[in-house]
Amino acid sequence: MTRRALITGITGQDGSYLAEHLLGLGYEVHGIVRRVALEDPARRFNRLAHVLERLTIHPASLESYASLFSIFSRHEFDECYHLAAQSFVAESFADGFSTLNTNINGTHYMLAALRELQPGCRFYFAGSSEMFGKVAEVPQNEETRFHPRSPYGISKVAGFDLTRNYREAYGMFCASGILFNHESPRRGFEFVTRKITSTVARIKAGLADELRLGNLDARRDWGHAADYVRAMRLMLVRDESDDYVVATGGTHTVREFCERAFARAGLDWERHVRVDERFYRPAEVDLLVGDSSKARRELGWEPRYNFEQLVDEMVDADLRAVMGDKKEA
Repeated sequence: MTRRALITGITGQDGSYLAEHLLGLGYEVHGIVRRVALEDPARRFNRLAHVLERLTIHPASLESYASLFSIFSRHEFDECYHLAAQSFVAESFADGFSTLNTNINGTHYMLAALRELQPGCRFYFAGSSEMFGKVAEVPQNEETRFHPRSPYGISKVAGFDLTRNYREAYGMFCASGILFNHESPRRGFEFVTRKITSTVARIKAGLADELRLGNLDARRDWGHAADYVRAMRLMLVRDESDDYVVATGGTHTVREFCERAFARAGLDWERHVRVDERFYRPAEVDLLVGDSSKARRELGWEPRYNFEQLVDEMVDADLRAVMGDKKEA
């Protein structure tokens, strides 16, 4: 029997890779999008254009319990992947109210609607390494205490606690993935990794000359989004639900990311990168590195991409895009 999955945030980086992965496994895949996305499909569905005809899309708002209730009352799902969130950390400082409202209430509405209508549906919550924030230990694992340093991180801790509470209080199958930074050519341009690779491409094409960044010494555990969505599904096909850190276990600084990205395009990063204090966070998170031994042991998960392959793929994709745009112009 064909399994049916619902993905919130299906138009995003992770949602698009997860949709591809599940379709490849024979799933029937549904996605929730804001109604405004249907009015501008060329832009809003650009990451899904190659599989859009194979998907069933439902307009709804995570901020409206009624709209989510309506979907669950009309369609049965085996698995639900809750990926949608306001996920840009800098924006969460600029507008903490909407970040907290969307991320916390959206998760609560999803869980409450499922409990009321489909308590047997397996639920995945997209946690984040930003929940650790001011880290208590290195590396971080499932037992490391949370000390979030941004409204985004705070909202994810609340979502994590809600998910665990529904598992423990109501016996629902609810799992959380504490995912460390994961990137790809589909990453949004506002995130530092894509900001770097897209600007590298523009500099190579003669369309820009400099790249302004904040803390070059911040260290992150960077993996590939295509690897991390595989772990999401593995969490939902186990006999029992639990929480898992998903990470590569290696760290690199923003400076190292710049070095690799510029070198890939045959450029000297030091000639173009400028430190701009405007891009520093009000409360900085300096070092995040995950211990994913539990996921590797219990899920059989292993990353397939290394850091160099990830950066190279992102730079190459942005170079192709910029050169293509330049030819059309």
